[in-house]
Amino acid sequence: MSDNSERRRKLERTSGYQHEQYARSLSQFGMPRHLPASNSWILERKIPGSGHIDAMGCYPIFACEEWSGLRADLESLPAGIIALAVVTDPFGHYDLTLLRECFPDRVKPFKQHFVVDLSRKLESFVHPHHLRNARKASRSLQIELIKDSSKFLDDWIRLYEELVVRHDITGIPAFSRESFDGQLKVPGLVAFRAVYDGAAEGMLLWYVQGRVAYYHLGAYSARGYDLGASFALFSQAIEYFTSQGLSWLNLGGAPGAGEGKASGLVRFKEGWSTGVRTAYFCGRIVDPVKYAELVRAKGIGETEYFPAYRLGEFG
Repeated sequence: MSDNSERRRKLERTSGYQHEQYARSLSQFGMPRHLPASNSWILERKIPGSGHIDAMGCYPIFACEEWSGLRADLESLPAGIIALAVVTDPFGHYDLTLLRECFPDRVKPFKQHFVVDLSRKLESFVHPHHLRNARKASRSLQIELIKDSSKFLDDWIRLYEELVVRHDITGIPAFSRESFDGQLKVPGLVAFRAVYDGAAEGMLLWYVQGRVAYYHLGAYSARGYDLGASFALFSQAIEYFTSQGLSWLNLGGAPGAGEGKASGLVRFKEGWSTGVRTAYFCGRIVDPVKYAELVRAKGIGETEYFPAYRLGEFG
């Protein structure tokens, strides 16, 4: 089988965060590099103030089709990459032994992702407050499964801009129109919208990988917030994915690094979930000599931050 044929075969069996299209939708943040043995993607990025590069997993999680092949991929990384940092998929087929072999320099619990066991009936685990709000919102809103998400790019951008302003979102999570245009075309995308008086007042984006659907993003207008669109949309999404024979949903964790204090978003996700799974932050130093040189040049002392030479880069 030719290399091109093998690549096409791998593309056909992947979707969502595992797919090349998703990595390429993040090209403004780094140059996508394919890791063939694990069939996964990382982003190479310039290190500010130097002529070197390092790499990171795709935001928000690093997803592999074959975790057993990851060690071979990482041992074959070019010397030009100084270090690699990733946040693992909580549903990845790995254990801590494998992670420590692949990432000898850093493996630590990062976030607890709220998950939903779809073998359970909705009423048996969803918080009564959420169920009441979902019923109330559904009386005002029409919830639609979107057949062709690319046709709703303008609606999505309008709603997401409201989210960015409301929560002062910056960096990668702010995304761009170009990035969203690519994300809406990723195989495995499932989208819902909440409609009031003919206008979209809320949307949810999910990625399906195998028997798991990953909550990617949600956004609402001011009216959508007032009408409780998020409750109606999540209720409908859970029912839909259950009807499609999926096993799990991953609702993600709290925004920002680490767990932090409980927030409204955490309580919202917790109210839909049946439990949690851990996402790990992992780091590998590929070129120890240049890594040490960069740390010394920055005048950075002992720190848990990885890679250390990026300490303070994001404020």
